[in-house]
Amino acid sequence: MVLQQAPARPHSETPDRGVLNRGRPQQAGPSRLRALDGLRLLAALSVAVYHYLAYEGAAPAWGQAPSSLFPQWSGAAAYGWLGVEVFFVISGFVICMSCWGRSLGDFFRSRVTRLYPAYWAAVVLTTVVVTVTPAIGQDIPFTDVLVNLTMLQDAVGADRVDGVYWTLWVELRFYLLFALLVWGGLTFRRVLAFSLIWTVVAALARTADSELLTLVAMPKYAPYFLVGIGIYLVHRFGDHLLSWLVIGVNAILSYHYAVLRMDHQAEDVVHQPLSRLIVGLVLFGGIALVAAIARGHLGWVRWRWVSYAGALTYPFYLLHDYIGFALINWLYDRVGVSAYAVLPVTVTAMLVLAWLVHRLAEKPLARWLKVRLTSGAMTLDPRDLLSRRRPVPAATPDAATPGAQAAGPGRSRDEVTIARK
Repeated sequence: MVLQQAPARPHSETPDRGVLNRGRPQQAGPSRLRALDGLRLLAALSVAVYHYLAYEGAAPAWGQAPSSLFPQWSGAAAYGWLGVEVFFVISGFVICMSCWGRSLGDFFRSRVTRLYPAYWAAVVLTTVVVTVTPAIGQDIPFTDVLVNLTMLQDAVGADRVDGVYWTLWVELRFYLLFALLVWGGLTFRRVLAFSLIWTVVAALARTADSELLTLVAMPKYAPYFLVGIGIYLVHRFGDHLLSWLVIGVNAILSYHYAVLRMDHQAEDVVHQPLSRLIVGLVLFGGIALVAAIARGHLGWVRWRWVSYAGALTYPFYLLHDYIGFALINWLYDRVGVSAYAVLPVTVTAMLVLAWLVHRLAEKPLARWLKVRLTSGAMTLDPRDLLSRRRPVPAATPDAATPGAQAAGPGRSRDEVTIARK
């Protein structure tokens, strides 16, 4: 789960004429969708509370099942995993927003500079903590740690440094799929067609018995991203029947897959019964909040600290799990701090650590990467890659007209593009 801070709502365009020039960034409005940043942080906190108070994997940290320590809180915290589903909805909205009117190269650079700096810091810090406190998490081979630095550990079957990294593989596949759309240029009709086709293909992938199709179409997660994309179409172009069709159908499918995951959570993870009604209320409530923010109903949320807190969401999510468990174990088991005091102390400490990573690692590394990726000669323009002009051959002295100079080789489209840049 990886998200950018949300820019303001752009000027409206009609669906039929919603084509922006490729490579030209859209005009930003006077304010940001700050409430979306706040919702991101709320979703991250819900996941952290779920891990600390309900997740059975936290038992080594507490020395016993967290549900036995927090019988009053564990039941509510057991629904915190739905924060990931809400993250995916927000991701569909924000990625669509941030890529509109931009080139594939812009998309590539923004994803690299957003994803990797905080992630590299988290991998290093978590590896150190797990090595020092082997009871927390698992001690994985050094080669797998190196693979984790690429963020492709799930693709090649390597162990994850931290269990929460599973969402990054989902996000990466979404980015790669959406990059195909960015490559051709985003318009209302193209994004709508993409959304309708992906909805159908993801639904069919469940019965197609094809690992490759399932890997690409992501039937269990596609509905969340598609809800976010549909909400963005409404945000940018206003109410349109097909946009709402994308939202409605995929909201229903999202609930279907959330219930399936609920059954797994109840039986194998939190070991307590969960309610389909509560799952629906939390999921549809999160979707409704994203839609309300997109339609401007929460525009009164303008505090700067909300956006700054939202910037800490990604590093907080990456750091809170195994490092948080190690801190819980030290505070509760060794120092003897009350269990009810350990929770706020741990959450606060993880937020402070996220802030340090954001200031000392994420921002400097992102600037460094942006400069070097921007100075490169690769434009990632499909017209440059697929429509190269053949060089004009140099004229030989025998074929040259008397008095004429020999023609030099022609310049390819790649060379022209690079020269202009």
